[in-house]
Amino acid sequence: MTGSASERVAGVIADTGPLQYLVLIGEIDLLPHLFGTVSVPAAVRTEMLHPVAPAAVRRWADSPPQWLTVVPEPAEDGADRARRTRRNVGERAVIALARESGAALILMDDRAGVVAARAQGLPVIGTLGVLVRAARRDMIGLEDAFARLKASNFRYPAELLASLLAEDRNRRGQP
Repeated sequence: MTGSASERVAGVIADTGPLQYLVLIGEIDLLPHLFGTVSVPAAVRTEMLHPVAPAAVRRWADSPPQWLTVVPEPAEDGADRARRTRRNVGERAVIALARESGAALILMDDRAGVVAARAQGLPVIGTLGVLVRAARRDMIGLEDAFARLKASNFRYPAELLASLLAEDRNRRGQP
């Protein structure tokens, strides 16, 4: 391979959480339609292949689609090493890669990781944000997608889901 990792990175970089949950609810193919190519640091793919990961996630990560680019992680700087105890390897790698590459968007669910990324001026959305974007483009039914997400181990504030569903119904002109 030639060039640095950042030269091969797509404008969207994903952490494990959104990929895992989109695989589990059968909506992973929304990503190329919404964002084109998505990049992940190798640490994220490793997390998805871990024996404790759901079997469907391991199968998907074992043979990722062409729209997913797996890149080596950039070297951590001193600030990354200092924050190491507050974020896992995948989140640190995603944030470092996004900073290095000037990514347009990070897909991440972990609250501490999201706070850290936003503190560095990086734009972030999570699984819910992906589903809302897809619903706004009439690619999915949000209520159905949320029902499948609720059936997983996804953690969410019930008020947030209710608010997003109400907003979606209002957008579609439904009471």
